[in-house]
Amino acid sequence: QVHVVESGGGSVQAGGSLRLSCGVSGHTDSIHCMGWFRQAPGKAREGIAAITTDGSTSYGDFMKDRFTISQDNANNTLYLQINSLKPEDTAVYYCAADCRWSFRHASVGYKYWGQGTQVTVSS
Repeated sequence: QVHVVESGGGSVQAGGSLRLSCGVSGHTDSIHCMGWFRQAPGKAREGIAAITTDGSTSYGDFMKDRFTISQDNANNTLYLQINSLKPEDTAVYYCAADCRWSFRHASVGYKYWGQGTQVTVSS
């Protein structure tokens, strides 16, 4: 079993930055990739970025400019840096682990999920 916990969300003003963290514990040896998603009220969950254990990254459509995914393999921690936040970035942000790379930006591609962390951006 794998346990995933996000942190770092909060309320920020437009133009600000946040760094979200995701701690992964349990049977992590079989995990080869992880990702970040977000879900705004009334909208479908959308993939932001994914990363393999060897550091290869992939970003969803329209996500690359302000979002940066990174990881600390030694501490089993995944990060998402978000810059130049906009009100439309308001959403619950989810970390997911153990993906099938061909589905790296789709919810169905992941086996383990965290509970999410709320990000609220005010104008």
